[in-house]
Amino acid sequence: MSVPTPVPAAAGGQAAAAGPPAATAPVTPPSRLGPVVVGLGFAVLCVSWMLNAMDRQVYYPLLPQIREELGFSLSEAGFLATGFTLGLAVAGFVAGFVIDRYARKTVVVGSVLVFSVGTGLIPLAGGFLDMAAYRLLSGVGEGVQATALYAIIGAYFFHKRAFAAGFVGVAFGAGIFLGPLVGVPFSEAMDSWRAPFLLFACLGLLMAVLILVLVPREMSEAVAGERPQAELDAYAHLPRTTLNRNTVVLGAGAALAGVTFYGYLGLYPTFLAEQLGFTPGQRAVAVAAGGLGAMLALLFGWFGDRYPQRVVLMISFVGTAVVAYPMYAVATDPTAQYVLSFLVGAFASGGLFTNFSTALQRSVHPDLVGRGQGVFVLTYYVAAAFSGLLFARLVAGLGWDGAGTLQIVALPLVGAVLMLAVDQKRMIQRV
Repeated sequence: MSVPTPVPAAAGGQAAAAGPPAATAPVTPPSRLGPVVVGLGFAVLCVSWMLNAMDRQVYYPLLPQIREELGFSLSEAGFLATGFTLGLAVAGFVAGFVIDRYARKTVVVGSVLVFSVGTGLIPLAGGFLDMAAYRLLSGVGEGVQATALYAIIGAYFFHKRAFAAGFVGVAFGAGIFLGPLVGVPFSEAMDSWRAPFLLFACLGLLMAVLILVLVPREMSEAVAGERPQAELDAYAHLPRTTLNRNTVVLGAGAALAGVTFYGYLGLYPTFLAEQLGFTPGQRAVAVAAGGLGAMLALLFGWFGDRYPQRVVLMISFVGTAVVAYPMYAVATDPTAQYVLSFLVGAFASGGLFTNFSTALQRSVHPDLVGRGQGVFVLTYYVAAAFSGLLFARLVAGLGWDGAGTLQIVALPLVGAVLMLAVDQKRMIQRV
């Protein structure tokens, strides 16, 4: 895997699209780390995020079995499918302030341990309340991990942060792809839906050890604002507060992206089972196809570093709406669903997730990178937490096709229009 490295001053760095010029010097002091050390550390962080995605993704195709055994209603199942992101959102936002003050590496290791414990407790659930509690606990760990991980990327790979975030998006897509393909067969082999959660909990503990050993602190603790005063002055036009026009607009857009993607993600296997009669194997392939699409985050991140991110976000929103409509209203053939799921994963995860997270970092002063990421985690995942419940309620009133058209098609179009309000001049941009 090719790993981005910090861009030296001669490479041009980043600048605002218009208005005051942006600095072009290195973000951190010259690194003494070799490419192998950086590559290995970055790879471990990416794999930890892949495991995170596998852990959360295996829940969805197993939800019909969990629902049948524990007697959950569709609304309860919908909330459990996506409600864990409420813990992810709140913890992730708070973590934005914590990691601006404490070692990011320590925070990442602790977060992996927390979500592993939460995952390991899920098999003990006997009803809605304790299942919800365990899911929320795993979400807390995942939220802190998300904020710390993207803050590391935003600081160390400052000039190519969207491209670097694309690698993390690829890892997330790989987790979505592999989660059902590993978890569902493992569940069938062990004759229990509980088995995959125990497996991923153990792998999480192992991953915490690998991060502790293999991720160098020179990488994890890089400081985005550590530059000569003259170069810091070049960023004077950037807001020194987390509350400004762009964070409000982009935060609202991130919320729409969260409702859209997790609305699809949380109940898509249930839609395939109850509306289209797909087999467990077909459902697993359809969900995995979305993960393959999400791996295009690397391409969308490359676009986000080279073109105005509001344009990339608008295209991603419109693309999501265009491909989601036939998914819920037209296509009944497995092959068609596989293709459409791939495309929804590409636009809604690869495009929207990758560029919202980095656009919010670019909307605040470089030394507030953790808080900018915290705004993304809060807005995206609070909305995502209720997306499954909302989708279930819409299904009850409008049917699967009506619910899909309203939540997965109409809301992205609203998001595309909202991006017109982003002030590109008040963001750090690559030239």
